[in-house]
Amino acid sequence: MKFQWTLLLGIIFALIVAIFAVINVDPVIVNFAFAETELPLILVILGSVLMGGLIIGSVGFFRLFVLQRKIKHAEQENASLKEKLERAEARGNDPLPTRTEYRKTAPDSIGDSSPE
Repeated sequence: MKFQWTLLLGIIFALIVAIFAVINVDPVIVNFAFAETELPLILVILGSVLMGGLIIGSVGFFRLFVLQRKIKHAEQENASLKEKLERAEARGNDPLPTRTEYRKTAPDSIGDSSPE
């Protein structure tokens, strides 16, 4: 449903830009810092919208690529931890120590003032 609303808003935005561009067909001077040229305003508007879309799209693809790498790394770490857990369960480790036994061997922790 979210994709449908996004698509609908994109189409509406494209129609507004197209109508705005068609209304503005007067020639304008465009300065490219190394050259000047006269172009119809419709081309300047459509070119600007196209460049904006390409920039936003490339940023989106970059973020998608970074997130896919993070997911792949997390899946590898998850598989590794599952394998370690299975090996530990297969060895049949001794049961975990009680709280009292653990406190006897663990370093003192700040804020742990409960009596034994």
